[in-house]
Amino acid sequence: MSIVLTEDRGAVRHVVLNRPQKRNAFDDELVLGLRAALQAAAEDEAVHGVVVRGAGPMFSSGMDIGFLAGLSGDPAGLRPSRRTILETWNLLEEMSKPTIAQIHGACIGGAMELALACDLRVMAADAVIGLVETRIGLVPDVGGCSRLPAVVGLGRAKELVMTSRLVDGVEAERIGLVNRVAPAEELDAATDRLVGELLACAPRAVGLAKRVLDAAAKPALAVTLELEVCAQEVCARSEDFAEGTSAVAEKRPPAFSGR
Repeated sequence: MSIVLTEDRGAVRHVVLNRPQKRNAFDDELVLGLRAALQAAAEDEAVHGVVVRGAGPMFSSGMDIGFLAGLSGDPAGLRPSRRTILETWNLLEEMSKPTIAQIHGACIGGAMELALACDLRVMAADAVIGLVETRIGLVPDVGGCSRLPAVVGLGRAKELVMTSRLVDGVEAERIGLVNRVAPAEELDAATDRLVGELLACAPRAVGLAKRVLDAAAKPALAVTLELEVCAQEVCARSEDFAEGTSAVAEKRPPAFSGR
């Protein structure tokens, strides 16, 4: 079975992350599969909107631990690997169609950065979401630092990133991180209602409004995305990252140097 599934519901294409045995963690295969599915949706004139969701118990646990291990062993490989991920996530923001992340279970790290690249987010009340990179000595570097302030404001963004705090769906809606929240069993229906509101509007006008709003909210996006990778290159070479990854593998609290 394909690692990314697609399902057309009228004019809306659902793109489904299908690696549930690995909690939909992103490896090279899943990233490339998602990229192909998003490109196809962007180019299909019959598709007027895209919903991204995950198969199994959660949306996604973020980047595969193998990716992080590779980064630890070869920091110089950060930019090439990050480029493919970022280009894939950016497709959600750049296509002239509304994109929605439907979040259940958990949406962690790079998966939250994927959700932030979507125009809108619908989340189950009992799900959790957060950027946890600072817990292992890294920074969110595929759009999290760049996009989150425009969604929740700078103060909230700093709190979420700098503390690696996880929040549930109710809190996420309260702070503006997600647009709609619903009980887990009603998540599909909540997404469908939002999709219906979008489809009731003129597709061209929706697409143009999306472009103008993004330009207004994130005028320096290209600059801050470059700052993210520069910061990550420093972090990837640090003793804190080595300690953070060791602590995760050994299931213990990290002992950061503080330097």
